[in-house]
Amino acid sequence: MKSDDNSAFEAPEDESVMKVIGYDMAKNCAQDVYTQAGLGPDDVQVVELHDCFSCNELITYEALGLAKEGEGGKLIESGNATYGGKYVINPSGGLISKGHPLGATGLAQCCELSWQLRGECGVRQVSNAKVGLQHNLGLGGCCVITMYKKPEEWSHVPPKRAKTGAMGFAPDAKL
Repeated sequence: MKSDDNSAFEAPEDESVMKVIGYDMAKNCAQDVYTQAGLGPDDVQVVELHDCFSCNELITYEALGLAKEGEGGKLIESGNATYGGKYVINPSGGLISKGHPLGATGLAQCCELSWQLRGECGVRQVSNAKVGLQHNLGLGGCCVITMYKKPEEWSHVPPKRAKTGAMGFAPDAKL
């Protein structure tokens, strides 16, 4: 977890506002997580990130090291931000599918990544998901990034619950 550092409050030398919206905070937090986990962005298959605004999502790709600085758009254009690409980003649908619920966002991301690693996501399932990355922002300049890794001993363990449909309900549930 990191909060804004001084760069968020200093006048940008390059006329960029990326620092004001938390780029350095997210980048520093991601670097800490990668160091602690001994893993990096190349180890990740599935990402749940705080996509509060489309421009912020692009900047977050860069802060997390999923794309080089200034190349977040290229990540999307290459097809590497969705199913069949290098990463699947926000298979849950992201904030737009949840109505941006303050406080509940992080928990929803945690659930999605846990279900992904357990193979319980039905139509949303990222094939061969072994490492997940969670990025969340909070009011007042706070960033939380977490990595999840599927334990090797789970590789042949069947899911403990029925797979869910796209909306979080059992596929055979009566609505």
